[in-house]
Amino acid sequence: MSVRKTGSGSNSLTEPNDLKVPYEEGLVEAGPGVATIGDSAWVVDHHAERALCRKFDYRLLPVLAIMYLFNALDKGNLGNAKTDHMDTDLHFKSNQYNIILSVFYVPYVLGAPPIAMLGKKFGPAIVLPILMACFGSFTLLTVAATNFAGMLVLRLFLGLSESAFFPLVIYYLTTFYRRGELARRLAIFYAASNIANAFSGLLAFGVFHIKNTHLYAWKYLFLIEGSLTFLFAIFAFLYLPANASSAKFLNDEEKKLAYHRIQVDSSSVVNEAFNLKDSLKIFKQPTTYAFLAIEICLGVPLQSVSLFLPQIIARLKYSTVKTNLYTVAPNISGAVMLLILAFTSDYTRRRGPFIVLGFTFTFIGMIIFASIDVVHEIHVAYFATFMMCWGTSAPSVLLSTWYNNNVPHEGRRVVLTSIGVPLANLMGLVSSNIFTPQSAPKYIPALATTAAFGATGALLAGLLSLFMVYDNKRRDRKLGRKLDMREIPTELLRDGPSVPEFRWFL
Repeated sequence: MSVRKTGSGSNSLTEPNDLKVPYEEGLVEAGPGVATIGDSAWVVDHHAERALCRKFDYRLLPVLAIMYLFNALDKGNLGNAKTDHMDTDLHFKSNQYNIILSVFYVPYVLGAPPIAMLGKKFGPAIVLPILMACFGSFTLLTVAATNFAGMLVLRLFLGLSESAFFPLVIYYLTTFYRRGELARRLAIFYAASNIANAFSGLLAFGVFHIKNTHLYAWKYLFLIEGSLTFLFAIFAFLYLPANASSAKFLNDEEKKLAYHRIQVDSSSVVNEAFNLKDSLKIFKQPTTYAFLAIEICLGVPLQSVSLFLPQIIARLKYSTVKTNLYTVAPNISGAVMLLILAFTSDYTRRRGPFIVLGFTFTFIGMIIFASIDVVHEIHVAYFATFMMCWGTSAPSVLLSTWYNNNVPHEGRRVVLTSIGVPLANLMGLVSSNIFTPQSAPKYIPALATTAAFGATGALLAGLLSLFMVYDNKRRDRKLGRKLDMREIPTELLRDGPSVPEFRWFL
């Protein structure tokens, strides 16, 4: 029986060339030298897939995006609070503000792998809302902090509760969407982070006008954000489906179709039980360390912009209120650029080149801001902050998508994501210690260091892309013909690159 091709990859956020090659039941002859499989479900209907994806888009993405918006708000609101003299009000000394920024990342990194594994075992739909309720509570408790020690403890628990949130969301989405559909969905979800930074600036702009109250104005920031986070966590716990098979908004035929899509174009075994020993085999693959090195290079620009954009813009000599207001436009433009690059990445089925482009934006933005007279060239300097935001969001989403696309084994995918994402965030330790009070307000060493990490990230991502292109061609030569990765269902690719039919998602 020959393979029958059909346009099964399209959906409500579609790309016209994303054609899949489903396999019919029975023995399938996929071409000379290619392994076959006998239990591969039916040929997928183009219109049915579109309708199914539209349901996922409308039912899942808005809720997950709002959850991540609150996650980003609760993690990144210290920068806004500092512009309203939080450090002075809590009697911080010397570099204690940098310490409370740094200490967040210790439990954030150490807690992510075990919590993500628990998320795989008990299901992201249960664990994600629980994590959200926890970090909402700790944000709310910040209102009660009166000194450095209180803030330090709260930041420790906040880091632990937020640690596995993003990795679990990525894994959760891979159980609903094909590989070629994932980047733009993650981009829509991740854009909430940029919107959160913009919203935080707007909220701070309004809150800092509050006068003559028993609380410091910046405490209202934590009060409002923490309360809304906790309330939405309750809703999410009741709303999110455990998986496509248990989704109440799907009928039986749609559930079967959803299972088939993930079996042939995402996971080697759908909803596979977590096995730690088997999952740790991801570290036997050399490309794992290349991905992690790129995450490290990404982390410094990402955290520098997230944590210190208000301080960078403060150099433009605006008032406290205007400084927070002027963080809005760069963050919004970052979200727009993220969506443009992610949609283009899915359309072209390429990840590496767009990651390189993102790193390049950051590098150029940092170099411009560090090298010009900011006060006298204020418009150029402000444009540079836009480039900083363009170059941090897109690589984060596309890099996570890139290695998830290349790991069909669900357990290994969770382990790699739970290490990679926190590792990038761990670089907040670098960011929070290079933006020192001694280098304020110009922060030249910090800007130069951040630019260097951006340039290194672009180089590594480019080299990894070239390796994947070369290795795919080597495998094709060995096979004797060019093999499109869409010809092979992911259920055949459990062991990744060690399987002859494996092809890298570039």
